[in-house]
Amino acid sequence: MVYGLTIGQVAAFAGVTVKTVRHYHRLGLVDEPERDTSGYRRYGSPAMLRLVQVRTLAGAGVPLAEIAELLDAGPERFAAALDDVERRLTERIEELTARRAVLHRLASGDRLLLPERACAALDRLAELGFGADYVALQQEALILARALVPEVFDSFLLQIEHQLGDPQYVALMKRCQDAESWDPDDPRLAELASALAAKLLTGLELWAMPAEFRARPDAATRYGLINHHREDQAPAAARLNELLERELRAAGVDIPQQ
Repeated sequence: MVYGLTIGQVAAFAGVTVKTVRHYHRLGLVDEPERDTSGYRRYGSPAMLRLVQVRTLAGAGVPLAEIAELLDAGPERFAAALDDVERRLTERIEELTARRAVLHRLASGDRLLLPERACAALDRLAELGFGADYVALQQEALILARALVPEVFDSFLLQIEHQLGDPQYVALMKRCQDAESWDPDDPRLAELASALAAKLLTGLELWAMPAEFRARPDAATRYGLINHHREDQAPAAARLNELLERELRAAGVDIPQQ
């Protein structure tokens, strides 16, 4: 009478696949039995026990490379090793929880790339009646600013928050939004640029670029990528920006120039 289990039976009883059992054999985690006289490999209860132990530890998160040493260790070493595995699993859980939070924020699109304070400023723009396209443009500028000039990003946000609390500045920005549809040669652009420059000069300390940024060899390039973003799609806005920078430089403001 033949005793023992076939590989298919032992796999089914242990709740794994035959492929997994063979993988455990290759790793030396479970000994592969010799063939019996009928040519079959038969698994006895010791092999079944070992397979269940390996499967349980692997399912608990113990790396396969560590299981053999763990099973062959004494009680104290086994307990200490399990504590280490628990610590690593806890760290992994925290990492996965953080990733899940990121996925939840993905519903907000590119806002994932901005801190909550910047998102609040964008929400304030929408509340003040600025159009979705304008808010999207400001969002892109904030993302670029955070990536390209991180040393001035907080002061940039402070400037925006101050401006959004100033009804006169908000009114000027709404005129800038309207000006995007004007002809680039419209004389009103020069008037708007002068009004903007006068307003900005009253709060120069809020948005003046720090010395460490101006000292960058590529400061002008970084500034241009942010302040002239998407100007090719809005000729009037490009012209307004050009006139504004000219007014500010004439007033002594050090603005990077390519």
